[in-house]
Amino acid sequence: MDHDEIVRLYGPWRPRKPGDVVDLFTGYADRWWIAGGWAIEAFTGRSRPHGDIDPSIPRVDAAALLDHLEDEWDLWAADRGTLTPLVGEDPTISPTCSNLWLRRSGADPWEYDVILMDATEELWTYKRDPRITLPFSRVLREHEGVRYLRPEIQLLHKAPGLRPQDQEDFETASPLLDAGAARWLRAALGTAHPGHPWITSLTP
Repeated sequence: MDHDEIVRLYGPWRPRKPGDVVDLFTGYADRWWIAGGWAIEAFTGRSRPHGDIDPSIPRVDAAALLDHLEDEWDLWAADRGTLTPLVGEDPTISPTCSNLWLRRSGADPWEYDVILMDATEELWTYKRDPRITLPFSRVLREHEGVRYLRPEIQLLHKAPGLRPQDQEDFETASPLLDAGAARWLRAALGTAHPGHPWITSLTP
């Protein structure tokens, strides 16, 4: 579903910016970073409209995040087209759940879409193809004191959708990738998404 259809079915989103995410994670002891279109904007310096903001954490740390947020936020598991409230003493997050949606209450807009990524202390794994991995030390970059997903990894995540904003982000960011990042993205696309139109654009 596109953003407009999600809003129609589940309700609106309140615009948030990276500084708001910093506040959200104040006092949180584990790893977090920002993914999605904001990660591309931090890399390119070129702004565009954003439907939401995507903080991200390793999936293995989901319980720690619930403990950090539960007193102020309602958390919902977004899992393959379903939304389930995470309530009770020991809420269970399905292994197929890839996003947590946050809002203050049912009367309030959604505010954050937290992406759960497959990552250990040492290794990141692409959720759509476990053959594609990277040392976790090569997954993030810092911009103005905030950690973001590296652009080549974010573009890989955007590749299957090919929404207008994904194409725009590719056209803006790909010319700025260094040679190593462009080679990695081209190889990852060839492995996970053979025939993807971005592959030829990345060919030297």
